[in-house]
Amino acid sequence: MNSKLLTALILTVASAAAQAAPFEKGNAEIGKALFEKNKCSSCHISTYGGDGSKMFTRADRKIKSASSLLTQITRCSSNLNLSLFDEDEENIAAYLNKNYYKFK
Repeated sequence: MNSKLLTALILTVASAAAQAAPFEKGNAEIGKALFEKNKCSSCHISTYGGDGSKMFTRADRKIKSASSLLTQITRCSSNLNLSLFDEDEENIAAYLNKNYYKFK
């Protein structure tokens, strides 16, 4: 395969991956169940009151991209010793993105 064809193929694959929806392997319904089962909102409630959703909707929220959302979920899982699998974190990210963040 010549180098121009290989370069074009790599760019096409990279472009398609970049345009893929975030958390496309995640299942928001499973993510909601995991979010509730692990009492994820308990920290949010203690910080923001109410149902804790202000964590996601406040004007100065720290999470500004799909990758930073997944990183934060991983951080929370680690800090709280939740022992979530990667697919669990992806499911939770899909749930939060569907209901709050709306990253594309």
